[in-house]
Amino acid sequence: MKKTEIPKEVRAAVAILGSAGFEAYLVGGCVRDILLAKEPKDWDITTNAAPENIQELFPNSFYENKFGTVSIVTGSEDPKLRMIEVTPYRIEGKYSDKRHPDEIKFAKKLEDDLSRRDFTVNAMAFQLSETSSENFKKRASFGARGRRGSSGTDDERGLSASETKDVRTKFSDEVSENLIDPFNGCADLEKKLIRAVGEPEKRFEEDALRIMRAVRIASELGFEIEKNTREALKKKAALLKAIAKERIRDEFNKMIMTTTPSAGIEMLKDFGILKLFLPELEEGYGVGQNKHHIYTVWEHNLKALDHAAGEKWPLVVRLSALFHDVGKPRSKHGNGPDSTFYGHEIIGAKIAGQIMNRLKYGNDIAEKVVKLVRFHLFYYNVNEVTESSVRRLIAKVGPEDMEDLIRVRICDRIGSGVPKAEPYKLRHFRFIVEKLQRAPVSLKMMKINGDKIKQITGLPQGIKIGLLLNSLFEEVLDDPEKNNEEYLEKRILELNELPEKELKKLAEAGKSKKSGLEEEEIAKMKKKHYVK
Repeated sequence: MKKTEIPKEVRAAVAILGSAGFEAYLVGGCVRDILLAKEPKDWDITTNAAPENIQELFPNSFYENKFGTVSIVTGSEDPKLRMIEVTPYRIEGKYSDKRHPDEIKFAKKLEDDLSRRDFTVNAMAFQLSETSSENFKKRASFGARGRRGSSGTDDERGLSASETKDVRTKFSDEVSENLIDPFNGCADLEKKLIRAVGEPEKRFEEDALRIMRAVRIASELGFEIEKNTREALKKKAALLKAIAKERIRDEFNKMIMTTTPSAGIEMLKDFGILKLFLPELEEGYGVGQNKHHIYTVWEHNLKALDHAAGEKWPLVVRLSALFHDVGKPRSKHGNGPDSTFYGHEIIGAKIAGQIMNRLKYGNDIAEKVVKLVRFHLFYYNVNEVTESSVRRLIAKVGPEDMEDLIRVRICDRIGSGVPKAEPYKLRHFRFIVEKLQRAPVSLKMMKINGDKIKQITGLPQGIKIGLLLNSLFEEVLDDPEKNNEEYLEKRILELNELPEKELKKLAEAGKSKKSGLEEEEIAKMKKKHYVK
């Protein structure tokens, strides 16, 4: 077994509980990850101490939940260790709503606590040996809230770096005697199986989100779901309808952020789960494309997602890659190599917006995903598309999101089976985008604003101010050198002399021109690439 280090903050918390006469164990996912030689994402401790006992031992802590979990603030420099959760042993009553236990009672035995957990690989506990934590009993301290920091003394901060290094031990030295595994989770780890604790149907009836969690953990670890657990999962899948969309979204996000998220999504489809909350994505299954694609729409979207995961790109890029062609099934015309998908990016953006709303994503993520899906088909050929057109694209997408738009385009290419993720013309596009970042692409970047126009013209606040500003903006998009105060102030006086009817006509013509340029670029792309 590979060497695994137990952080000093974790050992300290266990030691403090032990020195006060309480039992304390590492439990759940962190034990599973350690046995797999993976770095735990969270460190959880369970104990027979009551919440008030835990808070007495750790002044810098808070307790604001019905589960009895006390969050201990450690002051660690490691973000993952700044807070450690300690939860009393507990047993849970019936789950009438398939989401939350009707009541929670604190238990006296560790085995009772482990028996109410979801899967065997998460129902193991580990007791740190007293010898390896002896130094922490003597020296560890989690001082009062807000007092910890680099300016404190050694006694305020706990162990020094040298002492910490000395007391870190190999997990393998302690496993044989101190691993508590009443449901054979360790054996299931070796078999690479996800198995429910006890009766699978009962586990899923208690909390239907465990159905999603089983798939997510299996895909994350590259495991299979044990036969009885799998059958119960399929049978009880409909219970997910009772689960809050926010909880489903959070579990789905964790799945999307794994190294090979397509594995989880394939399982969701096979188990009849995906259609419950993402039926639009499943519409692409078996839908063939044209001669520019070797994969179905379903396969293409998943391969695009996996590429984003392989590049370790953020959640918003992965979601956009997954949904970028979600509009193709509804826009398909014809069959075979010459089939078309005209307007699928527009349809897809609308569908993506509906998905984001249904799963309760925040506006920051939702708006960005919709935007990236809508504009992922931007057209660019070296020496063919003008800088003015690129400026307009930047104005629509936003300078801060152009890099993610290019990433989604790369995912689209790889999902199509092409050998090169970034051909020359895409690299050249990057160059142009970077070059044009210095040019005005939004009204906020103009060297004049509405207040200045009112001051120069003496006009009151009204529609005409906007017409004047948009007329100037159109000129600047075509010629950035005009974005200087002298020219704009002179030009605004000339435009102000025009009758309002003529000025309005000029502004509307400008907007029509902007829209026309976009549609012209899309039309060129459709003609050239058969709307891939």
